Parts: sequence; C-alpha cells; structure tokens
Amino acid sequence: MNPTESPKEYQKYVDKKSPNSPILKNCFNAFWVGGLICCIGQLILFYCKYKGLDQTASSTVVSISLIGIAIFLSAINVFNKIGKFAGAGSLIPITGFANSIVSPAMEYKSEGYVMGVGAKMFTVAGPVLVYGISASVIIGIIACFFI
Repeated sequence: MNPTESPKEYQKYVDKKSPNSPILKNCFNAFWVGGLICCIGQLILFYCKYKGLDQTASSTVVSISLIGIAIFLSAINVFNKIGKFAGAGSLIPITGFANSIVSPAMEYKSEGYVMGVGAKMFTVAGPVLVYGISASVIIGIIACFFI
C-alpha cells in the first residue's frame, strides 16, 4: 500500500482485507451454549431437590458444581475452546467468572505460588469483585438511611 494514497482508498483496502463477522451465527451459538449451561444448572437443582435439599442448599450445590465444572474444563483447556465457539454464551454465567480466576492462575504458575498464582489470580476478576462489593456497600448504606 502506497503511503501517499488517500484515506478513503486506505479505508477501502482495510475493508477488503478485514473479515466480516458472522453476527447471526455468533448470537445463535452464544444463545444455545449459555442456555445449555443454565439447563445443566437447572438439572442439578432438580436433582438436589429430589434428594430432599431445600432451595438454599440446592442453589449452593448448583453454584459450587458449576464452578467446579468450569475449573476442571479450564484446567484441561476445554473451556477456552467453548469460549471461542460460544463467546458471551459461556462467559456470562458463573462459569465464566470461575474461568476468569483460574486461567491467570494457571498461566502464572511458573512464577511461584505467592507472586504468580496468588498475585495474578484476580487480575481479571479483581476489578469485578472490588466494584461489585463497593457498589453493594454503597447501595446498602443508601438503603439503610432511606428505606
């Protein structure tokens, strides 16, 4: 590409070389994979209730089970492939949050358990936790005074 060409010609060149994103296919894959993850969680919930657990205990078992499954799939490098295929469909539920903690921990394991795993484990999830906890405290204070 000649640097003396106009910006319009350059933009035309970039548009020609850039691949188009299959938006409809990506949305469909995100929808059914996210739905499948939620269905798995619902099946675990039904099973727990069938075994006699109450709603709170069943919900706790579902959360722990989905987090455990996501950690296991991240450890054997399957969750990343699911994420590339499904996009936000695999990242929105609790499984995506578990993956965002486990992946950096595995990546920085070579730097040691304290400075590698411990320090880098929350690089992605840390801001989510900080802002989530901060927002809940602020909303709790506001609710305490006004409700």
